[in-house]
Amino acid sequence: MTLWTTILIASAVVLGTKLLGYLVPASVAAHPRIQRISDVLTVALLASLVVTQTVATGSAIVVDARIAALVVGAVLLRIRAPFIIVVLTAAAVAAVLRVLGWAA
Repeated sequence: MTLWTTILIASAVVLGTKLLGYLVPASVAAHPRIQRISDVLTVALLASLVVTQTVATGSAIVVDARIAALVVGAVLLRIRAPFIIVVLTAAAVAAVLRVLGWAA
């Protein structure tokens, strides 16, 4: 199986799953328990993606400037700073730490 075959099969599965979602009755999706689960699941998936991209390089866990940038970004988001300020400040913190050699 080539890479393109795998990509096409995975794309077909994703499309099929999406189309099956339209067959679910609205009463099932409107159930409070289902809504709570979907709300929590969305946050959990996003958090796991952020953590994976922050502390992993390949198959190794790496502690570097990205962690400090994530902490700065989280603090700025907590105090409700504008998103562009959060991104620019976190990037600046990571860059300064790398230039100073404190976190590669």
